[in-house]
Amino acid sequence: MLKNFWRNLNKPFFCLAPMADVTDAAFRRVIAKYGKPDVIWNEFISVDGLLHPKGRENLMLDLKYDESERPIVAQIFGNDPAKFRDAAALLSDHGFDGIDVNFGCPAKVISRQCAGASLIDDPKRAMEIMRATKEGAGDVPVSVKTRLGHKSDVLEEWLPVLLETEPVAITIHARTAKEMSKVPARWERIARAREIMEERGSKALLIGNGDVRDLVDGRERALKYGADGVMLGRAVFGDPWCFNTDIKREEVAPKERMRVLLEHSRLFDELVSHKSFAVMRKHFKAYTLGIPDVHALREALMETQNADDVEGVLGRFRML
Repeated sequence: MLKNFWRNLNKPFFCLAPMADVTDAAFRRVIAKYGKPDVIWNEFISVDGLLHPKGRENLMLDLKYDESERPIVAQIFGNDPAKFRDAAALLSDHGFDGIDVNFGCPAKVISRQCAGASLIDDPKRAMEIMRATKEGAGDVPVSVKTRLGHKSDVLEEWLPVLLETEPVAITIHARTAKEMSKVPARWERIARAREIMEERGSKALLIGNGDVRDLVDGRERALKYGADGVMLGRAVFGDPWCFNTDIKREEVAPKERMRVLLEHSRLFDELVSHKSFAVMRKHFKAYTLGIPDVHALREALMETQNADDVEGVLGRFRML
């Protein structure tokens, strides 16, 4: 474990967002190799599942990480403070560098559990969860990821609640949960968050999230709106070079991109075999973006069921 790594980050720093069925062990390994961000999040994990004997067995597969991924943060979601405490203790023992509480997921299946962004409407429970998580985490720093609000923007009321619990960092997705990603992110509200934090003398780091295209865009937003760090989500799909300061995906030769696609596929078969290969295929369109006359290749790749199939397709199209 890297003890309180947050305080050693140069600003603005960049983070890989936690995304279900995207930031799995295979993708994180590839990202760490070809363009490592300053902080990596894993896929979010249910505290209920993690503390259930059978659920834990499956979820521990999702919690695999490599030393090359450090600092790595485990994100958890749920509704029961006691389970957050116990899950945090387990994750601390597992060697994670940070633990992050999810108060931002807008998915209906999560809201029906009174978890994720729905907890913005229950500040008392949210505070109990944060305090319980910190208790269970011990020396491991606890952060939080949230949104401007659940159904409406309540930043001025919600952010002070979180600041009372003294998280080491707060990531704000600059939309409400109701808005999902259907409207432009309102980064001016990130600037307002900075004002609120300064008014209250908070030492927490502020991370902005939403609509960031690349590192250049992220730096500009951090400077303009006062964020200490920037989190990228959708921009990383099929782009292991997203955080690389020396090369962009578009500058990587098509055959080299396909070689990395195959490497990624083999890691998926090795590390994420408990999931459908359809999860891996999500990345294929982005990997092939901008390659001339790619339609037939992409169609063939979308029919693959494992890494051997991928190698066969790439060989047939002379892309290796």
